[in-house]
Amino acid sequence: MLLSKDIALQTAELLLKIKAVKLSPKEPFTWASGIQSPIYCDNRITLSFPEIRTFIRQQFSKAIHTYFEGVEAIAGVATGGIAQGVLVAQELGLPFAYVRSGKKDHGLTNQIEGKLESGQRVVVVEDLISTGGSSLGAVSALREAGCQVSGMVAIFTYNLPLSIRKFAEANCQLITLSDYDILIEQALSTGYVTHEDLKVLNEFKSAF
Repeated sequence: MLLSKDIALQTAELLLKIKAVKLSPKEPFTWASGIQSPIYCDNRITLSFPEIRTFIRQQFSKAIHTYFEGVEAIAGVATGGIAQGVLVAQELGLPFAYVRSGKKDHGLTNQIEGKLESGQRVVVVEDLISTGGSSLGAVSALREAGCQVSGMVAIFTYNLPLSIRKFAEANCQLITLSDYDILIEQALSTGYVTHEDLKVLNEFKSAF
């Protein structure tokens, strides 16, 4: 679910402005899942722009206040959600922890870094959602640790039907600042993508 259409358009505009969105229809990007994609959204670059990271922090905080009651801690998904999660936790005055993709093979072998208590109501922060696998892996780890995961906020989702199904099956509410459809709409209106690109982009999403 989008926080709002207006925020989605603003977020898309900002991502395009800083060239966080990369297009390569002829030489697709490879995601961590192995999927070949003609588009890549690099939200980490938002951290290099103070006004944009402030906007994201404020909108994440608004989303959490609006959709999730009684939140007691924030958890970021490694690695993209760590910095964004810290900013949000600081804004809200809440404890912060982050979740690795798996347990360490040395030291304390932690998967969750930081102090969370069993029973705490936690909101997960992520930078983007592709297939949803790694994001929901963090949710699963938090639940196994006894946390009550209220839901997740993310800057952007590709809105793949596959990820929508996974979040529904995991009973995890997802609130995003923007999504694939809004981003492409904005990119087309500003000339960032062409109608020829649009055909490739639509075919990619329909494959899922």
